[in-house]
Amino acid sequence: MVSISSISDKRTLPVPRKSYARLPQILDVPNLVRVQLDSFQRFQEDGLKQLLKEISPIKTLTSSKMELAFIAYEFREPRPGHSEAECRERNLTYSVPLYARVQLIIKETGEIKEQDLFLGDIPLMTAKGTFITSGAERVVVSQLLRSPGVYFTVEEDAASGRELCFAKLIPTRGAWLEFETSNRDVISAKIDGKRKIPITTLLRAIGYSSDEQLLSLFANEDNSPEHQYIRSTIEREPSVRDEQEALLDIYKKLRPGELPNIENARKLIQGLFFDSLRYDLGVVGRYKLNKRLGLNVDLKERALTKEDLVEIVRHIIMINNGTDSSDDIDHLGNRRVRTVGELVQTQFHVGLLRLAQAVRERMSIIGTEAVTPSALVNIRPVVAAVREFFSSSQLSQFMDQTNPLAELTHKRRLSAMGPGGLSRERAGFDVRDVHFSHYGRICPIETPEGPNIGLIGSLATYSRINEYGFIETPYRRVITELANTSEQLVGRTVREAVVDDRGNTIIEANTKITPQIATKLAKLSARMIKVVPFVSDEVVYLSADEEEELPIAQANARLDQNNQFIDEKVEARRGNHYMLESPENIALMDVSPKQIVSVATALIPFLEHNDANRALMGANMQRQAVPLLRPEAPLVATGMEKEAARYSGQVLFAKNAGVVTEIGSVNDSHGEARYRIVITTDDGHKDEYELMKFVRTNQGTCISQRPLVDKGDRVEAGQVLADSSATDQGELALGQNVLCAFMSWEGYNFEDAIIISSRLVEEDKFTSIHIAKHETEARDTKLGPEEITRDIPNVGEESLRELDENGIIRIGAEVGPDDTLVGKITPRGETELSAEEKLLRAIFGEKARDVKDTSLRVPHGEWGKVINVKVYSRKDSGDDLPAGVNEWVQVWIAQKRKISVGDKLAGRHGNKGVVALIAPKEDMPFLPDGTPVDIILDPIGVPSRMNIGQVLETHLGWAAQTLGFKVLTPVFDGADDVAIEDALARAWLAQKAAAVQRSPDGDATSIELELAKAWVNSQGYDGERVFSDNYPGEAREVCLRLWLEELGIASREFNLQELMEVVEKVNLEGKAPPPTFGKVVLRDGRTGEPFDQPVTVGNIYMMKLIHLVEDKVHARSTGPYSLITQQPLGGKAQFGGQRFGEMEVWALEAYGAAHNLQEMLTIKSDDVTGRAKAYEAIIKGEDILQPGVPESFKVLVKELQSLGLALEVINEKEAKITSAEETIEEAPTVESEPKGIEESAWREVTEENAGDQ
Repeated sequence: MVSISSISDKRTLPVPRKSYARLPQILDVPNLVRVQLDSFQRFQEDGLKQLLKEISPIKTLTSSKMELAFIAYEFREPRPGHSEAECRERNLTYSVPLYARVQLIIKETGEIKEQDLFLGDIPLMTAKGTFITSGAERVVVSQLLRSPGVYFTVEEDAASGRELCFAKLIPTRGAWLEFETSNRDVISAKIDGKRKIPITTLLRAIGYSSDEQLLSLFANEDNSPEHQYIRSTIEREPSVRDEQEALLDIYKKLRPGELPNIENARKLIQGLFFDSLRYDLGVVGRYKLNKRLGLNVDLKERALTKEDLVEIVRHIIMINNGTDSSDDIDHLGNRRVRTVGELVQTQFHVGLLRLAQAVRERMSIIGTEAVTPSALVNIRPVVAAVREFFSSSQLSQFMDQTNPLAELTHKRRLSAMGPGGLSRERAGFDVRDVHFSHYGRICPIETPEGPNIGLIGSLATYSRINEYGFIETPYRRVITELANTSEQLVGRTVREAVVDDRGNTIIEANTKITPQIATKLAKLSARMIKVVPFVSDEVVYLSADEEEELPIAQANARLDQNNQFIDEKVEARRGNHYMLESPENIALMDVSPKQIVSVATALIPFLEHNDANRALMGANMQRQAVPLLRPEAPLVATGMEKEAARYSGQVLFAKNAGVVTEIGSVNDSHGEARYRIVITTDDGHKDEYELMKFVRTNQGTCISQRPLVDKGDRVEAGQVLADSSATDQGELALGQNVLCAFMSWEGYNFEDAIIISSRLVEEDKFTSIHIAKHETEARDTKLGPEEITRDIPNVGEESLRELDENGIIRIGAEVGPDDTLVGKITPRGETELSAEEKLLRAIFGEKARDVKDTSLRVPHGEWGKVINVKVYSRKDSGDDLPAGVNEWVQVWIAQKRKISVGDKLAGRHGNKGVVALIAPKEDMPFLPDGTPVDIILDPIGVPSRMNIGQVLETHLGWAAQTLGFKVLTPVFDGADDVAIEDALARAWLAQKAAAVQRSPDGDATSIELELAKAWVNSQGYDGERVFSDNYPGEAREVCLRLWLEELGIASREFNLQELMEVVEKVNLEGKAPPPTFGKVVLRDGRTGEPFDQPVTVGNIYMMKLIHLVEDKVHARSTGPYSLITQQPLGGKAQFGGQRFGEMEVWALEAYGAAHNLQEMLTIKSDDVTGRAKAYEAIIKGEDILQPGVPESFKVLVKELQSLGLALEVINEKEAKITSAEETIEEAPTVESEPKGIEESAWREVTEENAGDQ
């Protein structure tokens, strides 16, 4: 066994985090991928059962000789060789076989045949909430759709100016029903967008036949003297007076051209709305309908009822009369989430319906004697439907795996697009906008910046999705009264006096309940005791419409030790109203300040100080950060880092307590090295954890887990065992902490550009590993099999030096563009031999085979080290390969990319920029102690962007670095300005006391607290108070007094206000920056001179984004051309040229650079013969000849000829140029004449043109 201490980083003990949070954490962050896991589990357990029940029994419509039913189903174990890791490596789909018990009943004989049938392989969700299809990890994104149910809207009528009601009844499956009110008070309905039907006709058709019935049905609501809706509708009804006429009238409008009869008409209406096979509201639709219309219909009744239609009409009349309100369609109470399970179930349903149809067709053909279930069932439609969903649905997406946060966010994404959803073009502002019902459910910050803005969102941190698909958020219940027997009464204060059954007062109002009084109260008859409102730890989850009418306090409302509100009036919100309420009226309270934002947004420290637009960029750019070689958790964190890392699935946590007994690598059955940690638990079991080493992600970044424990270590349950490539001690670590200065420097950081120190390059601070996978197959061709070999025609030994005897590259080889990775030859088609050649071949034997070189080579612009090679062979290893493939070779190449000019860096506050200069570290500005800064940001980029969070982070990071601790500052509940100034003050005092100690590598610091306190005491102040968090502002005051004394200003007599005024005055005079201002006098590294102004310096967290210059920079001399225009292709992927467009042509024209322009438009573009000659001339070192005719000119000529215009090209001397290859000495003149067009028509055209001009 191999030890892997070499591949784990130096094991540093985690540095403690100092929390600036003022509120306790009431509720732990839930499992962040539960959305995916729970939904898929529901599909496996209930969804499938429901589907099979729905289509059973299957019988023919005409003769029911037999009946087929699905009575049970089971998922069996995945096939051998189909583990998650093997599916990733071998481009397979991670799935489980689904079997169903099928029962066939033959009616004539009563015979029952049962069989277990294979229904196909169903993709299985991994423990991380993803699917592996064809070797790639995919995520099914949840869809946010309008919920089934009824919606009432109001629109202003242009003619009358009245607000009229419209309604839509949306089922899960079936015909849409739309209602509208005209300005003449007529209510009509449309079925599936067809012709209008007066609503009274529809009601007559379902049994309310007479005028009297209709009028009495709505007598209580339709009572406006000005607008009589039912009466107006009856008057507008043409010749329909009873049920039969109504049925016939509707039939004519829905089925024009068919002969109507009563029976067919009745069947049509019955089938359209009242038959659950064709019309299905779904459980959600029925639930919403009951809720909106105030009905109590059983949730199992999923078709429409007569009462539903009557109530809809009733509500339309009420809304028209102003006694009811319309619905807000963007409210989250009216939008629901379709999660993975439901989406897969819908697709499965499509497949099962096709299967059922095929079974019916076979039943009608096949005889009853030899029939079996397997002869009837064809599983292809089901397999095809599921495969189609996972491979090509808009909601099944290639997982964004750039870093752990990108993975997590992708699984929590909500999309309003997809099948049945919105499209970018049709979505207006209202749908995209932030809505008050998003509070605690959908993040108001995190959404893309492009055309999808507002259509794609992210679930808020604590939100969950209920059984109906509505998003819920948790609240703490506020209790205003308790039962007289409750144990919680002790210590509470009563609001009004309590008397016993005889009228004796037991306790006066505003008195605290003692245990003795509580005992007396418990003996009374059952009653509720009103107490001073307090916030309980009971948590309730509510959907958007459940919380609508309740006043809710914010999470940061001030509470005393009894959880009672301190303030007389509490800030609260009810729906979209914000008000100050007295505590008695408050019903609920938020559980956490971060419950309104998503995971990515909750990772931004000082979020509340950033403009929303920049916070959006900050949240989005964290997902693009590349995992770095030496991950480093942020100095200034929000506390969400641990949760994000935990639920990303990339960090290993111990399941049980125990001792590490093994750590290293073992070879599996295929001879592959597998890295693992084995823990022997306290009850003697062995828990094995497998580590991922240098695994390529979808985006080409690298996942490599590093153990944090050693053999013999004792571990507790929940302890971090191994870090991933973007975590540090179990915390998300997407970037690096760097020493930053906000200043301009020689103009190099103009327009957000960034200057970095060469130290960051030398010490690999921003170095990342990128892995590319290349593969090739040796197939059977018509001319013979392809062969993987070292024997490649016309390739020298030099090019083959890194290949082994089989022609496959060795692991560890350094490769560059165009290097051979796998030698492969393909047989060429041989020509028919003449008789002489046949004779010669028969005499002298076989000539060398005619083969072409089809080797796998490193693509242009790529390089790296080969880290792994896999060979699958049908002949040698007996591997299971696709038909026609004999051998399959995969090669992985890793690159170590250092940061370079042109790479994009970003902070967490939307502060992004491109590296413009890597300056030698000795030239960078340096601090008074000689430390050069690492990075220089442009100060102009802060005020207009209004992302002040980056400045606060810089200040607090500076203090934390100096004092040797890490910071925890949660969103909306973090460090305030006084806390930051106190931290800066303590850092200055510790430095003055010489209590700051640096580690040997210079990175980490720590302070000797007692030494610092003793020094402060020696200056005449209380060191304990200064270094305690219980006295806000104390450290700042002491620091500023001592600083002024250092400058020779006596400060002991000043009160606080005078002190601050003097400090401000000294600061403005520019003598020196006060230590609590976070500014430093920097000196120029090149001259040693100080800069004019003090500069803000501190530690900021910067990330390297995946927009790397190496993937974008591209150059071409010759390459592929477009077939028709003969111009070079565009883009790096096509190895294309740079487009010299219309505006660039204008630029050269403006400069009069005629020869350059001619070159650009001819030999550098599409003058086919000219460019070939120019290339030849360059190679031979000769002069380039005169350019010829561009191909696009010839195409133009041909296109004009195709319009019937006879075109001839002439030169200045009016001589025709016939040969296309002929060089044009002067600019050509093109003449055209109207051949074959009538003279009169030509005259008309020219006259029209003349008129236009």
